[in-house]
Amino acid sequence: MTTKQVRATCPHDCPDTCAMLITVEDGVATEVKGDPDHPITAGVLCTKVARYGERTYHPDRLLHPMRRVGNKGEGKFERISWDAAIGEIAERLGAIAARAPQAILPYSYCGTMGLVQGESMSARFFHRLGASLLDRTICAMAGATGYKYTIGASVGTDLEQFQDARLILIWGGNPIASNLHFWTRVQEAKRRGAKVIAIDPYRSLTAEKCHQHIALLPGTDSALALGMMHVLIGENLLDDDYIARHTVGFDQLRARAAEWTPQRAAATCGISAAEVVNLARDYGQAARRGEPVAIRLNYGVQRVRGGGMSVRTIACLPALVGAWRHAAGGVQLSSSGSFPVNRSALQRPDLLTQPARTINMSTIGDDLLRASSASFGPKIEAVIVYNANPLAIAPDSSKVMQGFLRDDLFTVVLEQFQTDSADYADILLPATTQLEHVDAHLAYGHLYMMANNAAIAPLGEAKPNTEIFRLLAARMGFDDACFRHSDDDLAAQAFDPRDARAMHFDWESLKARGWQKLNLPAAPFADGAFLTPSGKCEFYSAAMLRDGFDPLPTYTAPYESAFDNPDLARKYPLAMISPPARNFLNSTFVNLKSLRSIEDQSYLDIHPADSAQRGIHDGDMVRIFNDRGAFVARARVTDKARVGLVVGLSVWWKKLASDGKNANEVTSQRLTDMGRAPTFYDTLVQVEKTAPAKERHETI
Repeated sequence: MTTKQVRATCPHDCPDTCAMLITVEDGVATEVKGDPDHPITAGVLCTKVARYGERTYHPDRLLHPMRRVGNKGEGKFERISWDAAIGEIAERLGAIAARAPQAILPYSYCGTMGLVQGESMSARFFHRLGASLLDRTICAMAGATGYKYTIGASVGTDLEQFQDARLILIWGGNPIASNLHFWTRVQEAKRRGAKVIAIDPYRSLTAEKCHQHIALLPGTDSALALGMMHVLIGENLLDDDYIARHTVGFDQLRARAAEWTPQRAAATCGISAAEVVNLARDYGQAARRGEPVAIRLNYGVQRVRGGGMSVRTIACLPALVGAWRHAAGGVQLSSSGSFPVNRSALQRPDLLTQPARTINMSTIGDDLLRASSASFGPKIEAVIVYNANPLAIAPDSSKVMQGFLRDDLFTVVLEQFQTDSADYADILLPATTQLEHVDAHLAYGHLYMMANNAAIAPLGEAKPNTEIFRLLAARMGFDDACFRHSDDDLAAQAFDPRDARAMHFDWESLKARGWQKLNLPAAPFADGAFLTPSGKCEFYSAAMLRDGFDPLPTYTAPYESAFDNPDLARKYPLAMISPPARNFLNSTFVNLKSLRSIEDQSYLDIHPADSAQRGIHDGDMVRIFNDRGAFVARARVTDKARVGLVVGLSVWWKKLASDGKNANEVTSQRLTDMGRAPTFYDTLVQVEKTAPAKERHETI
């Protein structure tokens, strides 16, 4: 027997980006575990990724190219050869491209976080083809935009420093479910005496284990931050020297914060004025004592109308109190901006010879239903889906389904499993898993460049995304040398070796070791040097004014809330948020029975006062609905959901839900204030008791 261990990287949309060790015996992966030598992973994988072997060898893996034989959405296919599949796709795309190349649209996101299997050869192909561009906004663009206006880039506190903080605010996140290795450091900080406060509309698993939970209303985070500023300034809990040397616009900010008394902030957030005051004092007084205070800001904050401004406003807080002076102080939203990624080399935008329109992935439901027009351009005639499952994850799901049901829409899906989206494919292509291909990774929760080595040969006829697009490029006659680059060639181009942050990056060395930490200071903004145009933390942003935004932190009311939209709230009085269930990563892992059995079924958490008003008891089946649609879930009556809020833990594959639907039936295609991102948590609904849906019996 031949046994070896292979260094790999978790591919999934999670800030931990774990290092994996794969044990391979005679060509079969027999064990997937966390690499004990990696400083972040430290031998520990989350419950989901620990089952990656089960995912790779799942009996329902797609292993051969398929052509649709039934109606769209039925999921009926026949096996065909790779040559036939590539030939048919090339012929169809070529005919469309000859008339209107922008009628072709790629649709992808972070089904893999890899730089190679994500957007490298695929981007080259679509640029060369002249297809529409995709605005990949569905997760983080609102917050990234607001943060950039304030800090300059997605750079912040190093994960490895948080255990030394004395106060940690976990704002809009549930790291027990989605950022396990950060939570490990929070636990260590608690053992050392740190106070930990969760700010979240929902009492999540994380919030339950914090010293305090502030359950504000969805979409009101910037009001809370402004109320904190009012107290910090009014009680002089400031670092005047840091403000004077390393910030812009404090006098204007002081005038704005004066408008946000604790009473006003509390009324807007649906909490008490004492909570606003005490939070500000905890934060400011700890900083005044010279203690590191840190904020872990997460993506739940930004999935509302004012999401970009909320992140911007919160990101101003560390500079007010001088928290950036400490390695363990400041704020982290994402570390992705720390990495010297060479996207131009990977994606080759120079291959696009004509201007191309951009389609927002968050409005795909509307855009697939649009006719050709002077303002929109050509009707979308072909969609190539990879690393994504739009039928499950995109908002306003009934419209997404209507779009993919179009008989005149040619749809190609690259997948590992027959997802909801795969059921609508005309051609379905089998893609490799992380154990079967080469990739290079950055992280958005830590500061290590990562390598993924192929541990096993591809199963069946599965191929890496890169190889599929190479085949398509060759069949369509694209003879540019860049389409002959191997995956190792692409990985070697992923990071800029001239950038000092990468310490003279070398792909072969990275492959051998598995990771390499970036060369960065422990406290990125201890001496200012922010990455903004001014080089300072910008309380007042001239760039925002230029772009049509309020240049100061402000509060932007949700589209849908009882406080700001009373007419709509009379019809649909409950706010709804739909964070991922603990054992799913968005729609990934839903098909693993071992994990789905833990989640059991789709649940809706509802407060006892709201359930009593509707005659709903714990365990009842309920219908959640608004003008956009409806879905069914089992009620859990609990005070984890605050009054006026329901929580639908998601995102279930529709085909595995009892009614064939999920929470995105009721979410909106309206976009955030900045970043053109979705507003998943800006949703009003009504809930009523209903009869149990007929059980579905899919074998996945």
